[in-house]
Amino acid sequence: MIRVSAGDMSPQDTELLEKAQDLLEKVWVHGRHEVATALRTQDGKIHTGVHVEGSCRRSSICAEGIAIGTVLSNGSALDIEAVVSVQIKPADHFRVIAPCGVCRELISDYSPHARVWVTAGETLETYQALDLLPEKSRRVW
Repeated sequence: MIRVSAGDMSPQDTELLEKAQDLLEKVWVHGRHEVATALRTQDGKIHTGVHVEGSCRRSSICAEGIAIGTVLSNGSALDIEAVVSVQIKPADHFRVIAPCGVCRELISDYSPHARVWVTAGETLETYQALDLLPEKSRRVW
């Protein structure tokens, strides 16, 4: 597999990228498990998740949602600092991808100031979760 270069990522975010690529390299199955996510909470812990494709699209669960669930399952507070999601593309190339709209909502609902890494042209860029959803409606918990 050809891995994504961390570029200007901090050492902590580079670790997220590596964990996501390691996980996806281990579990990748075309059409079933094509995305992996690594996120870090404010306590410094890293949590991962892998995309699980169902036989009908609606039953599929994104890697970001599974990673968020592992935060709570592992006893951490759901206060996300940074998120990196990767996908394997043709010719065995990893790429950093932006979360889908549903996952953008989920991340920003729980951690509106989380940094989310995305591919922007030839570089990796980071955005605040709320910046990925202009004019987002916020639910008061």
